[in-house]
Amino acid sequence: MTTLIRRLARPGSSPWRWLGVNLQDTLGQTLHLTPRDGARLLAGGGRSLTGCSCSQSRKQHTEAAAAVEVDLKRLDGEDDGIAEVLMCRHTARNALGHVFLSQMNDLVSSLSNDSAVRVVIFRSLVPGVFCAASLPMPTIAAVDGAALGGGLELALACDLRSAAYSAQMGLIETTRGLLPGAGGSQRLPRMVGMTLAKELIFTGRRVGGQAALEMGLVNKAVEQNQTGDAAYREALSLAREILPQAPIAVRMAKEAMNKGVEVDISSAMAIERMCYARVIPTRDRQEGMAAFMEKRPPRYTGE
Repeated sequence: MTTLIRRLARPGSSPWRWLGVNLQDTLGQTLHLTPRDGARLLAGGGRSLTGCSCSQSRKQHTEAAAAVEVDLKRLDGEDDGIAEVLMCRHTARNALGHVFLSQMNDLVSSLSNDSAVRVVIFRSLVPGVFCAASLPMPTIAAVDGAALGGGLELALACDLRSAAYSAQMGLIETTRGLLPGAGGSQRLPRMVGMTLAKELIFTGRRVGGQAALEMGLVNKAVEQNQTGDAAYREALSLAREILPQAPIAVRMAKEAMNKGVEVDISSAMAIERMCYARVIPTRDRQEGMAAFMEKRPPRYTGE
């Protein structure tokens, strides 16, 4: 996903070319994420930012405004280990501009080296739109609104996807005189098959959540709820299923599958053996075997 974001942000990329997507905020907020103390969260850091007065400098105001385009939220309690990347560029409906992509790239790079994060959910705080990887941990895209063009390409870069029945998804670039240029022409055939992918890309067709589920484009599709966050809730449910599993084993399984599918079966089996060998000396592997013998739930630490 880091490569995808850097490609979108390269000099000469036109922000309007990447048609956006959005996810819904469970709190129904439309301007920015507001913690209990009323301070906004700065992008990526979870740091609070108090309101700016008119006397503050233009630079401070600009930095504060830019800070809410992409943010990071870490869940706690029983959900500790789940992180949410929040897309909140409200004025442009999560269009993939340079500031948005720069902040997204910074967050993804930071998360890649964060062993405390086991699952990442990509969602939007802009009502009705999902915008707009290579993170080592599982990533889930929750599509509660429209995911079109570059927005769907971001979702395709995630490992898993959930969608509301009312969501609209499509690689519609051919209707604008373009073709999918951020991985869509390669990822979509691998997910739904070459013939169907060609049909969808050639026609620029949009599909809803139910059709996306039937063709294998998403893992889960659900009826939209009154708060407009049904896909997010389904993504959170998936994340909670993944969370208790051994994090190193999950990461190695992802690496084995992602790398293995690109090569012949003999090479893929060799990749699997290398990933398997990296799991053997871990404390989590020992804990898993001990828990099985002692007939108790394992307590994995990611070591």
